[in-house]
Order: sequence, then structure tokens, then C-alpha cells
Amino acid sequence: MHRFHIPNMSCGHCVTKITQAVHSADPGARLQDDLDARSVTITSSASAAVLAAAIAAAGYANTLQA
Repeated sequence: MHRFHIPNMSCGHCVTKITQAVHSADPGARLQDDLDARSVTITSSASAAVLAAAIAAAGYANTLQA
């Protein structure tokens, strides 16, 4: 499980774009978003680096949280 802080995630459209990007890297990934905290928790077999790259490719800066 990986949690990413995504400072420019501010609406449902953002969540949809991020979800699509993550699913392009791992179709079986499960996401839980928190718009108030601007974060997403991802359960995936993909590495954090792969997920971060997919999110960044969708146009969203992100930071892996511990």
C-alpha cells in the first residue's frame, strides 16, 4: 500500500484522471482518495516509483508519504 500527497488534486475530475493513470500502470489497483487531505492511498502490486510516474504523467505532482 502506498500513500501519495497530490497537492493539485482538488476535484472529482482530478480523482478520475489519477485513477485512470494508475489503472494504466496496474489495472487491478485499488484507490482510496481523500480530497480534503489531497492524498490518495493505492493498493497495488506495482512499485511506488511506477505509480508515481503514472500520476506525474497525468499532470499531477506527487510525493510518496511514509
